[in-house]
Amino acid sequence: MNHAQTIALYQPMLHTIAYNLVRCKEDAEDIVQETFTKWLSVDHQKIQNTKAYLIRAVTNNCLNHLDSLRKKKEEYLDNVSEAFQRFKENNFAHLDFDAAIHVLQAKLEPLERAVFVLKEVFDFDYDDIQHALDKKKEHCRQLVCRAKQKLTEETSRITLPDTSRWIDSFKKACHLGNVADLVQDLKKDISAFTEKKF
Repeated sequence: MNHAQTIALYQPMLHTIAYNLVRCKEDAEDIVQETFTKWLSVDHQKIQNTKAYLIRAVTNNCLNHLDSLRKKKEEYLDNVSEAFQRFKENNFAHLDFDAAIHVLQAKLEPLERAVFVLKEVFDFDYDDIQHALDKKKEHCRQLVCRAKQKLTEETSRITLPDTSRWIDSFKKACHLGNVADLVQDLKKDISAFTEKKF
């Protein structure tokens, strides 16, 4: 059996295994493709059972992928912890996590909040922010500076608003390590705020 026949024979089975482990169709497809790519580069004389080899390889690749996601999630949570440590330096020491999020909601306009959260909490660089929000890098830098100035002002008299959609997305992004939904909700808030002004 040649390489193409082997791939055609085992690809559906390997994709099923990968999907059952990672629960994401695109990630499963990428992992199976990576597994076959590596398999094509090894000495096949040393492989006694191709099916068993491929199953073990795709399983190991899935476990490595899940471990990588776990580490990425921990990094995001570390970034969040560092960000809220910085909040404490800006008169936020008396606030808990939810209250600090509400302060962002109360003190910052949607575009300021979006740029600040992506930069300071999720450690986006300005190129990524420009791409995500379609705003020039220099404008984004100015917005971060303005947001920091607003957040250093006295916060004790702030009336905290109700939890909004973006706050729920923020918590999910911190928990799951995926900021795509958060970016979309931040953009919706920006659009709604802009429409309300004009």
